[in-house]
Amino acid sequence: MSTETKELEVNTAAKLIPIYIMGKQYMVPDSLTIMKAIEYAGYKYIRGCGCRGGVCGACATVYRKPGEYKIRVGLACQTVVEPEMYLTQMPFYPANRATYDFAALEGKSEEVFALYPELFRCVACNACTKVCPMDVQVMDYIAAMKRGDIAEAARISFDCIQCGLCASRCMGELPQYHIGQLARRLKGAYLTPKAEHLKTMVANIEAGRFAKALEELKATDGEALRNLYTGREMEPATAGEDWAPKDSQFL
Repeated sequence: MSTETKELEVNTAAKLIPIYIMGKQYMVPDSLTIMKAIEYAGYKYIRGCGCRGGVCGACATVYRKPGEYKIRVGLACQTVVEPEMYLTQMPFYPANRATYDFAALEGKSEEVFALYPELFRCVACNACTKVCPMDVQVMDYIAAMKRGDIAEAARISFDCIQCGLCASRCMGELPQYHIGQLARRLKGAYLTPKAEHLKTMVANIEAGRFAKALEELKATDGEALRNLYTGREMEPATAGEDWAPKDSQFL
């Protein structure tokens, strides 16, 4: 039996439920994610669909259940449909994004304040945190940034996927996710100590240490490459910080 036939049988046997996409009712299988249900209904994604794995933040979705006043949110690629849900997608939210030359910045909090003065319009209502589909403590990283603590803002906002839902619900009209992104960039470029081993590796690459090995790999046939890959020495799952491979010629 082909894969296509199996999938058809599953879809045929699935229970169909009504959902509303931009106000129009569609009957879709109850086991589908919102993204798959929208496609099942006949829509073709042109934008608002990226990784399909809950990482890129392109498929932010707003929905309401019947009889509820509460507006709910989720990622279309992760959230499973429910009967009678009214939904619409927000693939892009027009939040302010400051323009700057990153190379000209020095990693100071005053630079963030100048680029995003609306940061201080935050009234600590916590609507941003409640709407976040990744459970990021958005208000907390905004509070850290208001204190000038770039490192803490970067840490708390690390799991942000840039969907923009926080900005859509903000009473102070902050672009929280852009502020968090800038904090993470500043921390990585200016506040995190530079790794000495990375500097050494870059110097080795520039000196051509790996050029010969790369040329040999490029000249190797596919089967031999697969054998090299599957037979390579791998780091054990329980390896300690001091683990190193037996063959260290390319370190």
